[in-house]
Amino acid sequence: MDLERLKIDRSGSGPRSRGGSAGGGRKRRRRGLGPLVFLALLALGLWWFRRPLLEGADQLRLPVVTVGRVVQRSPAAAGSVAGATANGYVVAKTRAALSADTPGRIVELNVEEGSVVREGDVVARLFYDEFEASLKRAEADVTLAEASLLRTRAQADAAETALSVARSSLNAAAADVEQSEAARELAEASYARIEGLVERRVESEQRLDEARTELDRAQAGVRAAQARREAAERTVIQAESELKAAEATVQEGLAQLEVLGAARDLAAATLDKTFVRAPFDGIVVLKDAEVGEVVSPNSQGGSNARGSVVTMVDFGSLEVQAEVPETTLSAVTIGAPTRIYLDAFPKSPYEGRVSRIWPTANRSKATVEVRVTFAELDENLRPEMGVRVVFLDEEPDPAEAEQAATEPVVLVPRDAVLKVDGREGVFLLERDTVRFRALGLGASSGSRVAVEEGLEGGEEVVLDPPASLRDGDRVRRAGSS
Repeated sequence: MDLERLKIDRSGSGPRSRGGSAGGGRKRRRRGLGPLVFLALLALGLWWFRRPLLEGADQLRLPVVTVGRVVQRSPAAAGSVAGATANGYVVAKTRAALSADTPGRIVELNVEEGSVVREGDVVARLFYDEFEASLKRAEADVTLAEASLLRTRAQADAAETALSVARSSLNAAAADVEQSEAARELAEASYARIEGLVERRVESEQRLDEARTELDRAQAGVRAAQARREAAERTVIQAESELKAAEATVQEGLAQLEVLGAARDLAAATLDKTFVRAPFDGIVVLKDAEVGEVVSPNSQGGSNARGSVVTMVDFGSLEVQAEVPETTLSAVTIGAPTRIYLDAFPKSPYEGRVSRIWPTANRSKATVEVRVTFAELDENLRPEMGVRVVFLDEEPDPAEAEQAATEPVVLVPRDAVLKVDGREGVFLLERDTVRFRALGLGASSGSRVAVEEGLEGGEEVVLDPPASLRDGDRVRRAGSS
């Protein structure tokens, strides 16, 4: 039923009413095209904005996952999965900054960095002319004192000889006195006998006079012998005094010689202080001064003098100084085996052992210093080289150590590993789809696990995968919009 025909024509013109009927048909055709245009525009808009719309839908329905990356590490970094680790440096247990014992200007420097020196070698020398002159004068004084002592000793020997002669003379004089006294006694007896004979008129007065003369002669001989003995006694006393004086002069000479000898030794020691000698066998690692500079053992920050000439170390005493975090200190014991990786040569690890653990901790770093000795030393080791130390629970297998030294290790985050149908593995993220990959796992430590089979490094894995996640599921990466 056509309702258009029932409409009242208010224009008042019959022909125009017929024209109006034709215009109404065109309006109906335009209304029929409107929905089609709308649908076309809608389809065009959906096609144009299809990607944002799909992404918005994915944000609403896809699970969000955190992604980590599988890494391939050198043996030094990968070795940490075998036990507790710590970073450190190669240091020398025996190290010395050499300086002279007296201030002075360097006039001779015999070493360079890297020079090998032996104990006692002269590394450098300070200006020494005045000290050498002082030593020569001291030696001359000693020589003069020694000559004077020889002279006084000769005088003492002569005094001792004179005393011996005087004592011999005294003994002879004493013997003469005894002989004279004996002769006097004989003369006295002869005189008394002859005097008795004269009284009995047996002998003559002449014979008595002769006996009297003999007695007087004997008494005079006694007095002369006694005088010679007294003179000899005085000679002995004088010789003894001269000997004592000579001996005192010798003692004075000895004391003077000792004083001058001490002065000579002091001058020699002062001269020797101008020599800077190596205190042990080692290698010079640093030159702190050059020829012409002044060095002083008491040099301080405000002084223009150098405090040392060179620094040397004993390469035979090289060890590792490691800072172990307090959280892993329980895994470190004295004597425990270690594996040491040099930053410069990570593919050639060294075996070592814990030798000392410091009794105090570093409050600011929350670490404890540990010293590790090398089982063997070689030419690659140098002081202050960076190292990484792995503290092992048991003695290392040489074959495993050799393999660890040459083959890099693939490491996967521990929280990416899960079990699916009894197999350990990870979910790999391939664009927006996850794929389960079964793995052969090795040692683990901390947040990493070594992968022996199944990964090569560089893959992206899902961390802490949801329990509902399945192989082939589409996911949305955390942080993506």
